[in-house]
Amino acid sequence: MNLFIGNLNPITKAEGLRILFSEFGEVVSSKVIFDNMTGTSKGFGFVEMGDKNQAFDAIDNLDMSYFEGNIISVKEAKQNNTKPGGGSNSSRPSYNKPRSPRPGGYGGGERNYNKL
Repeated sequence: MNLFIGNLNPITKAEGLRILFSEFGEVVSSKVIFDNMTGTSKGFGFVEMGDKNQAFDAIDNLDMSYFEGNIISVKEAKQNNTKPGGGSNSSRPSYNKPRSPRPGGYGGGERNYNKL
């Protein structure tokens, strides 16, 4: 199970997260996310734990706890459904398609405002 850890101290490293979470079970992986441009920590990271029950135990015990000078947030990570490479995002409107006029909408049509 993948966990999201927020509000990390800028000095926190992946190994520190591994040690902290290993108290609750097997840690498959741990990472702290860094900004590519500045090389500084973005203040969050991820820990993958092998057992779901151990992961929930870690959440219960570590969420809102003090770690390396900060009160951290520990939650189940949300699945990221975005595809690498900047593919199209179907939720954004396409401005290349011609739009059909909306019935009763703006432009051209006479309206009878006396009808109720």
